[in-house]
Amino acid sequence: MSQHAKLPPLTQWNFWLGVVICVVTIGGFVFGTWYLMDVLEDEQQVPLARFNVQGQLQQTDVAAIREAILAQPLGSFFTADVDQIRARIEALPWVKQASLRKVWPDRLSVHVTEQTPIAHWNGDRLLNAEGDVFSAELDTRKLPQALPQLFGPEREVEQTLTAYRDLQGLLSLNGLSISALRLTDRFSVNVVLTSGIELKLGREATAERIKRFIDLLPKIKSHPNNEKQRIEAVDLRYDTGVAVSWQPKEAEES
Repeated sequence: MSQHAKLPPLTQWNFWLGVVICVVTIGGFVFGTWYLMDVLEDEQQVPLARFNVQGQLQQTDVAAIREAILAQPLGSFFTADVDQIRARIEALPWVKQASLRKVWPDRLSVHVTEQTPIAHWNGDRLLNAEGDVFSAELDTRKLPQALPQLFGPEREVEQTLTAYRDLQGLLSLNGLSISALRLTDRFSVNVVLTSGIELKLGREATAERIKRFIDLLPKIKSHPNNEKQRIEAVDLRYDTGVAVSWQPKEAEES
């Protein structure tokens, strides 16, 4: 008698039926997965069709953000690369930061944080509150007030901004405001007030010299010269006293 007995016909049929079902199942799974991936990657089937832009935008044109989003094909809802889209939006001059989120089934939500300029920097760029220098075309009509002009060495942005803030803080307590400040390479400070008066403060004790100017301003304004001349500059680079330069008012008007 043979040691390897043959399987009964019904058992063989069940075996091969199980093999066929297993092969069909695996094949169906592979095909279904392939088809699903093909659908997910097809922007016609699952398009990223809408987007909305949020944020307090003053200088940034929403149309420019739209152009940046659509500068390259978006792909489908699942394949759209939000990092690449974010990089294109953040490359816009007035955009400080952008955050993106996909919202099922077909929407891209975009939140934009715009640069907030606090001063002009060296005549051709702008400065934000964090001391970052950026280049952008400024629409002054959308600003509540004119921005001060700050000038200084490119490597000393932070020190120039600190000097402006410290001195502006003292002056604003007395109703005065800075329209321009210059920090030289030797760290000497000159300030021009919105009234047109230039203050030469030098390198040291600038806060004390501002206080001295504030104390002396009523006496300077009451000087007889003030009737026919305006104050052009006040040199405070002295241990005691000040030197005042005057300009004829007629010359100013002409």
